[in-house]
Amino acid sequence: MHAILGGLTNFFTALMRKYLPESFVFAIGFTILTFVLGVLLQGTSPLTLTQSWGKGFWSILPFTAQMATLLLTGYCLAKAPFIDKGVEYVAQFVKTPRMAVVIATVIAGVGSYLNWGFGLIVGAMVARKLALSIKGVHYPLLMASAFSGFCFYGVGFTGTIPITIATKGHFLESQMGIVPLSETIFSNFILLMSLFLMVTLPFLNAMLHPKTGIIELKPDSVPAAAAVIQTPAHERTIAEKINNSRILNLIIVLLGFTYIGYYFNGGGKLDINTVNMIMLILGLLFLGSPAKYVSAITEGSKAIGGIILQYPFYAGIMAMMAGSGLVGTIAHWFVNISDVHTLPLFGLLSSYVINFFAPSAGGHWVIQGPFMVEAAKALGADMGKMAMAVGWGNAWNDMVQPFWLLPTLAISGLKLSDVMGFCVVEMLYVGIVLCVSILAWGYM
Repeated sequence: MHAILGGLTNFFTALMRKYLPESFVFAIGFTILTFVLGVLLQGTSPLTLTQSWGKGFWSILPFTAQMATLLLTGYCLAKAPFIDKGVEYVAQFVKTPRMAVVIATVIAGVGSYLNWGFGLIVGAMVARKLALSIKGVHYPLLMASAFSGFCFYGVGFTGTIPITIATKGHFLESQMGIVPLSETIFSNFILLMSLFLMVTLPFLNAMLHPKTGIIELKPDSVPAAAAVIQTPAHERTIAEKINNSRILNLIIVLLGFTYIGYYFNGGGKLDINTVNMIMLILGLLFLGSPAKYVSAITEGSKAIGGIILQYPFYAGIMAMMAGSGLVGTIAHWFVNISDVHTLPLFGLLSSYVINFFAPSAGGHWVIQGPFMVEAAKALGADMGKMAMAVGWGNAWNDMVQPFWLLPTLAISGLKLSDVMGFCVVEMLYVGIVLCVSILAWGYM
């Protein structure tokens, strides 16, 4: 089995390194492909598509800012001394490269299940720290393994689609009603399927570890942290004392936690803005002073360039998909060959395809959800099963989605082609499990 997996991984890795361009070029390529498909398949005029692209280009600026902030606050939190000590504590029990791969996958998977933003960032940060601690570990695989844990976000506590349809007043409530979490992420079937993947995926990743051609992360390849000049306390100027004030730091931390406490006590729900605030406040708390936090922000800001550059292109792609009706065409292709039992499977497959063009779960559901809801109503299919199939398809495709790989690439310093070969093999395994499971669930 190891030989088969090794050969498969080597094939995809060599293929990706030879033919897969940088992630920005990938975004440009998808833009062109969407444009061409809109013209040829939908008969949409080039001018109309151009207008849709331009109007949509800046439509997710708030989301872009949220993701950039998520990366920065997560980076700063991961720089906290207690994180370093925690990883060092875990690392002392990790004796082999394969064990490091397992640990990275589990931490990222559990983190993504609890909160997708936390898992995406912390998984990559922990993987990088393990790469520096464990000799002989293949760094690209370690990072790809951490990213593979992100596939659990759609079935976790912050899964966009199940949380949306469980919320009163959601945009499809009149068509499908309220679907409680007990019928989606907390259903016995989804819990068992998630547990199965959580147990088996880390060991699959461990089996992918190559015996030769190991690429290690060298300490001198990690950018040095921006130093905070520490002047002796008795020699500090008033400005330096203010910059390093623990009292000012504590005041803003208390203010932040007070607001968060009132927010949740008043019925507020966890969302990306709340996560960002929690991570920012925790970072200030654990780093200890405004000066140290500014230093960490300055160091981490180098990692957000790809997000700022590429996310508007994906927004333009989603706008062209919606404006041309291409998403509806793709969804109908699959729906037309479904019945009440197989609709979840074809919902999964169509979601996988559509996610190449609309990789954000919220936007994805806005585009695909109405068609799938109507199909489920026409066939008498279970709404919870249909929605979770679409959600799983979204998460499944995200395993090879450059849109979501950007934070991992930014933290790791690797190229898309370095990790994509491993991501493809992981995606194929998860896809087999999902297709078999979702099909079986449809007949239950």
